[in-house]
Amino acid sequence: MRLGKARGSGGGGGRLACLMLLLLLAACGGGGATGGGAGGFMWCVPYARAESGIQLSGDAWEWWNAADGRYERGATPRIGSVMTLSRTSRLRDGHLSVVSRVVSAREIRVDHANWASGAAKGRIALDQPVVDVSARNDWSLVRVWYPPVSGYGATQYPVSGFIHRRALMAGR
Repeated sequence: MRLGKARGSGGGGGRLACLMLLLLLAACGGGGATGGGAGGFMWCVPYARAESGIQLSGDAWEWWNAADGRYERGATPRIGSVMTLSRTSRLRDGHLSVVSRVVSAREIRVDHANWASGAAKGRIALDQPVVDVSARNDWSLVRVWYPPVSGYGATQYPVSGFIHRRALMAGR
């Protein structure tokens, strides 16, 4: 279950408390793909887990298969779902983002950690644009906002899919 209320629902105290906890965890260290990191560094995996409430572990690229039979999965973004970017030569560990808003059939906003490089590396970025650039309009290929250039990066990333917060019954 996600802490706090969804955007626009009038609440924000729980969300603020959750983000403060994440920042504290990042500052205190904790290691690897399953924890924060030294020096205020935050990985996408623990951020996505805390923000979405989806209790999976492993590297980002492993989440899609790990969710099979445990959480509802699909090709359509929903608020609170985790977008899983596939592992590629440029993105060797994959990447996770939490959908914060559905803007249109081909644009969403996401909250995520450790997307940018340089001084912004390891930081949490909220309400970042993502556009579907797939030929079939099926969210299989996206471009993600890249803060260091204040625009979309040139790279297109394959998407495994969206892991929804709805847990499936055991044994299914």
